Amino acid sequence: MEKAFVGIDISKDSLDVAVHASDKQWRFSNDPAGITKLCRMLVKLGPTLVVFEATGGYEMSLYLSLDEANLPATPVNPRQIRDFAKSTGKLAKTDALDARVIAHFGFAIKPTPHPLPDTRGLKMAQARRIQLLEMITAETNRLRGKPKALRKRIEAHITWLQKELADTDRELEEMIGEDPIWRDKDTLLQSTPGVGPVLSATLIAQLPELGTLNRRKIAALVGVAPLNRDSGKMRGRRAVWGGRGHVRSVLYMATLAASRFNPAIRNFYLRLCCAGKTKKVALTACMRKLLTILNSMLKHHIPWSYSPC
Repeated sequence: MEKAFVGIDISKDSLDVAVHASDKQWRFSNDPAGITKLCRMLVKLGPTLVVFEATGGYEMSLYLSLDEANLPATPVNPRQIRDFAKSTGKLAKTDALDARVIAHFGFAIKPTPHPLPDTRGLKMAQARRIQLLEMITAETNRLRGKPKALRKRIEAHITWLQKELADTDRELEEMIGEDPIWRDKDTLLQSTPGVGPVLSATLIAQLPELGTLNRRKIAALVGVAPLNRDSGKMRGRRAVWGGRGHVRSVLYMATLAASRFNPAIRNFYLRLCCAGKTKKVALTACMRKLLTILNSMLKHHIPWSYSPC
């Protein structure tokens, strides 16, 4: 079959597959065995393009397998698919119909195949950003008590470091903007009051599991889940430790902003303080709550919204 455009509708348990301008349609289980069977079939078919929706995590196993099989594939924003379906008069919605709509979208729009994004470049740029911040802090501390001639040289170095930091931030923004999956995640994350480009880039690069785990696991992974310290009859204080330290430190700064400008986090923080919790404990709980909110937003692919009770 020449120039086959394949559409895949992804749900938690199944993968519905359709080929444009063909009656052929299949359903596979969304697990390692089903994905392996699907990739073997697609290799034999030799499609021009495989299109599927970015569903906030359910597509990642399939995306990885398609990439390993060297199949031309690309994720697309679900909103684009729904708008395309409405423009073609297809208002009914089932998994099988969605697969056909996605295949038709691939044929009509012909989006560019996009290999699975590699976060190594993003992580290296972030590591460089951390180094620059540490050097700026160190040089600023060295200004105190120095003679005028030496202060000028240190200030010149700080100015250069700040320019490097601005260039690195611009590079991070461009890297995220060039990748459709990263760009989609960044838009969702930054729709939340208190979440800026620094936290968004950190979560994309350093916490790819965000949106794929439940709230307890993601909190433990970052290190904001209280852990027991009990032995025999002794009951120790619960404390947070371990996890991904850099993600936790950036999340803390974002939570400080959210405790002022995000109504959900601010109300939660004030309620804990009124209940007698120390500010440190209340902020840690707010970190966990903000992380849980962001995890749910990516899992269900919905932007920030708040409805006061």
